[in-house]
Amino acid sequence: MYNNNIARGERPVTHHDRMAKLSLKEKVGYAVGDFGFNLYWASIASFLAVFYTDVFGIPAAAAGTMFLVTKVVDAITDPIMGAVADRTKTRWGKFRPYLLFAGVPMAGAAVITFSTPDLNESGKIIYAYITYSFMMVMYTILSTPYSSLSGVLTARSQDRTTLISFRFIAAFVGTALVNKFTLPLVEWLGQGNETLGWQLTMLLYGIIAAIVFAITFFSTTERIAPPAGQNTNPLNDIKDLLNNRPWVILIVLAMIIMMTITLRGGSGYYYFAYYVERPDLISNYLFVQGIALGVGAALTPLMTKFVDKTKLLMLLMGIVGVLSIGFYFVPRDAIGLMFTLNILISLALGPKSPLAWSMYADSADYTEWKTGRRATGMTFSAATFAQKLGGALGSAFMLWMLAAIGYVAREAQTDASQQGIALLQTVIPGVIAFIAAFVVSFYPLTTEKLEQIQTDLKAREAEQPTAAN
Repeated sequence: MYNNNIARGERPVTHHDRMAKLSLKEKVGYAVGDFGFNLYWASIASFLAVFYTDVFGIPAAAAGTMFLVTKVVDAITDPIMGAVADRTKTRWGKFRPYLLFAGVPMAGAAVITFSTPDLNESGKIIYAYITYSFMMVMYTILSTPYSSLSGVLTARSQDRTTLISFRFIAAFVGTALVNKFTLPLVEWLGQGNETLGWQLTMLLYGIIAAIVFAITFFSTTERIAPPAGQNTNPLNDIKDLLNNRPWVILIVLAMIIMMTITLRGGSGYYYFAYYVERPDLISNYLFVQGIALGVGAALTPLMTKFVDKTKLLMLLMGIVGVLSIGFYFVPRDAIGLMFTLNILISLALGPKSPLAWSMYADSADYTEWKTGRRATGMTFSAATFAQKLGGALGSAFMLWMLAAIGYVAREAQTDASQQGIALLQTVIPGVIAFIAAFVVSFYPLTTEKLEQIQTDLKAREAEQPTAAN
């Protein structure tokens, strides 16, 4: 096979076995990257809404609309980033270089987003639109290549599930630590200056994140490349995805489940501050939530040895639905029961992320098997957009509902407002979880089908002439 990289004067890419078994070092090295991402994601999901309403002073309805409208930017930048990453050619691979070079700008974007310049209400809203959009663009530049990287490290299905499980253990540990320590850090670092506290907290998170992104860069190897001679454009990539039924189902599923997670995390502050009237419990409640999510993710490879991914996800989302709706009936003074149900729901939600993201990698293989073309970056960029859209929908719905029920920041709430806050933490996420269980029932890639796909792709790869180095 003629090596086009050599023709362009680039360093030849070393051939790697697509069915390579990943080492523990590489799994951990990849996984810690999502610890870094969740220093940002958990801050957004758990605290950005309350930062806007209770610290920056933006009306809840305006903040909710902002969360949703800014997804228009993501709708453009996510597929662009996917196309750019797929066409990136460096001696380090397609996806890894972004982790090394974009970490510091991302930290800066987070600091300015969690800043509170002295502006009037209109100025604050405009500032929030600009800085939040910029932060999410930087997040896209990092997260799309990172997620895509999991699809090119190995094609072994069980190894992928284990890899993604490691990833989300690290992610949920990051979430737990952010939920536990963010508010105390803001108070400690700010020393009475809440604005400075938020800025310094996000700066600290940004420095840590940039370091772990570099660790991921140095710990991983890209092994799966597009078929030799592939020459496609982004429009063909998008067409392939739209004709990929497993991928379409996963995109819808990602939006729905992320709404559940965002509603539970984002409304936790309001639930304990204004419904239970125990704001001192917020950090511990969100902390155990993150730990339970991590434990659930850790158990995923064990469960997939015995249960098909699709059936397992349906079962777990059904459990989330039942327990979440039952949560609504817990008395306000039954703190132990609240924490117990929170742990059980989070244990059931934990496997969702490793399952879904390993299924995205499977859907990229399905496209290659079906069409002879592969666009890993585009596959994962759209998945990332669906995740962000689901999170934005969850935050927007929560803020709109708070505005509709008469929520007033830092004041005692009416009975109607308190009931609405309780629904946001319990029944509404439960109903959405049942919808997710229904959607995943249509996913067609069974374990047997995936084994056949990998066998066929391995055979095609063996039939290709070896490049002369």
